[in-house]
Amino acid sequence: MYRVDLNSDLGESFGRYTLGSDDKIIPLITSANVACGYHASDPVVMEKTVARAKEAGIRVGAHPGFPDLMGFGRRNMNVSGPEAKAYTLYQLGALHGFCKAQGMTLQHVKPHGAFYNMAAKDYALSKAICEAIYEFDKNLIVLALSGGELSRAALNMGLRTAQEVFADRAYEEDGTLVDRRKEGAMITDEEEAIARVSRMVKEKKVTAITGKDIPIEADSVCVHGDGAKALAFVERIRKTLTEEGITICSLDEIV
Repeated sequence: MYRVDLNSDLGESFGRYTLGSDDKIIPLITSANVACGYHASDPVVMEKTVARAKEAGIRVGAHPGFPDLMGFGRRNMNVSGPEAKAYTLYQLGALHGFCKAQGMTLQHVKPHGAFYNMAAKDYALSKAICEAIYEFDKNLIVLALSGGELSRAALNMGLRTAQEVFADRAYEEDGTLVDRRKEGAMITDEEEAIARVSRMVKEKKVTAITGKDIPIEADSVCVHGDGAKALAFVERIRKTLTEEGITICSLDEIV
């Protein structure tokens, strides 16, 4: 039986600035990656996002990023292992507070943006992130790029690990995501994106930007909620996967 989690990066509004359609996306997914105040969000947004997730009956995970509000956490930063560990621990604690107050438990941790992409290639950085997670709560699931260094570090540390794939992103032959600045990095054709997801779940393969098929594991599919057609796309991907006999459930039921 095929099973997959649908996750989305949420709670990324800030003050009077609204980003994404969280209220509409939340009922369609099974796991929410909630920004923790470093790359986006603020205490009020965090509290509201956790409340919305609770009301919808979906699971919540922390989405820690680099301390880079101006760059939305998408700019690489040169940080030491102890700094990366402290950044992760700080953000986990912040979101945990809102979850505890509302009777929710954290399910997983997924780094954001540059933090995520750098960790996928840097074992030392990944190890620091995983140390923070392990010391905070060793039962948390690490949601990491399929086949990347963060996944390897989490497994080596004995943490529950879920392999993540992307519906709307192109892959390099080494399994990393194509840089957003490169042509072809984003998959804009909905039919193509949905077909790719189905294949990743069922065949454990994806076609890299070079045209070569590469192996991939898909425990969770990231569906971005901030694009112009985001809502329609999430609705379609959920409907298609269900029709193909793929059970959509939270990470806790998969790993």
